[in-house]
Amino acid sequence: MTFAFYDLEITGLSPAFDQPLQFAAILTDDEFREVERVNLRCRIAPHIIPSPWALAVTGVRPAQLLDAGLPTLFEFTQEIGALIDRWSPAIWTGFNSIRFDEEVLRQAFYQNLSPNVYATQFNGNTRFDILPAVYAAYVREPDLLVWPEDDTGRRSLKLDRLAPANGFNAHNAHDALGDVEATVHIARLIATRSPALWSELLDNAQKARVQAKLESFRPYELVTHFGGGEPRSYVGCLCGYSQGNSAHAAFFDLDAADPAEFVEASDEALFAAVDATPKIIRGVSTNKAPALLEHTAPSAEHLRRAAVIAEAPAFRLRVGAAMAARFVEDPDAPPKPVERQIYGEFYSNADKQLLQEFQHATWPRRQEIVASLTDPRLRQLGRRLVAFHSPELLNLEETALFNGFLLEKWSAPDAPETEWMTFRKAQAELEELRAAGAAEPHELDEIADFMKVWGGRAL
Repeated sequence: MTFAFYDLEITGLSPAFDQPLQFAAILTDDEFREVERVNLRCRIAPHIIPSPWALAVTGVRPAQLLDAGLPTLFEFTQEIGALIDRWSPAIWTGFNSIRFDEEVLRQAFYQNLSPNVYATQFNGNTRFDILPAVYAAYVREPDLLVWPEDDTGRRSLKLDRLAPANGFNAHNAHDALGDVEATVHIARLIATRSPALWSELLDNAQKARVQAKLESFRPYELVTHFGGGEPRSYVGCLCGYSQGNSAHAAFFDLDAADPAEFVEASDEALFAAVDATPKIIRGVSTNKAPALLEHTAPSAEHLRRAAVIAEAPAFRLRVGAAMAARFVEDPDAPPKPVERQIYGEFYSNADKQLLQEFQHATWPRRQEIVASLTDPRLRQLGRRLVAFHSPELLNLEETALFNGFLLEKWSAPDAPETEWMTFRKAQAELEELRAAGAAEPHELDEIADFMKVWGGRAL
């Protein structure tokens, strides 16, 4: 068993509308001995406006964004894809990686027409996340680690504070390789100080194992974290799967309510229970290594309530329907941006074969491949890539359309649907940085000059 610890630094906070600038990874054996490491960087894509805050925090200078010696984002994703293939099978592990870095990586593969968006979950690969393991240690074994405080005096479980507080003094925070080294350090501490807890958590990296535990209908502890509060555990058991999605389980809080009160309840009451605050029924993603732990001493009441659910298959089906109904899309809603369509239909076999060829073809041939794709998402993304990397292939109309796309995107109004960085937002961030004294004035001047040049291409 090998671990592939990794981290990304990106241009902002949105996996869908920002891009990675750095990918670092360390391959280790099961005792965390290093086998290999990589540290990759790339240029900025032509349609991305970087967050000035992100540049200031990571220390990336504008000149690096345009460094011709670095690969393009398209070439960068090819390098990462080849690395994942070469290191397979491995447990792909990060710190808050399943919620963030994994989504960034998937978007990078998707938007650059990789045929395998889910590379870290195939070819024997699986995923694990050290942040939920930290939560589990905090709840189950509070003496396992030193728990630092932030500037307000509250407990902080962020890596840049947690690693130094626990003896990792070489942490280069906000650098991908530095964060990977710190993540390996925290993983090693948990694994060596509490092998039983580590083993139990690692077992949850397998979706089938999580489902087997839940389908025993025994009370389990689920450790999780919401908002600004501290991690806590909930005692509960499986009460169904979201209809049409076996990876999304419903977990009934056995302390919050008696399931006997809901078995014969109306559909409206079940819908309310699914949406209730505080939650009675919460969702658990069985394929995201949840911190699901054995409950060593369930009470008689816990066991009775779990038995009620185990003996009510119709109730579990109705809960699954209620869970699924929470995610039904409004048919009258405006179409989503192509970035938000990543989890639409799976690609056809024919399209996947064309994407395989696309990765190694010349740009003129890639343009032909894009026209042959049946998936409209892929055609849109493919036309974008041709415009990025081989604009001489565009006719006058296509060039005008591409420039119009850039101008419209960058000058979009400040509205909830504008999830990406615009020049107006970037200017506001620059002013915030100056007011806060968060970076040297000459560094902010460099960013401001870069924005002027960057935006001038579509004007």
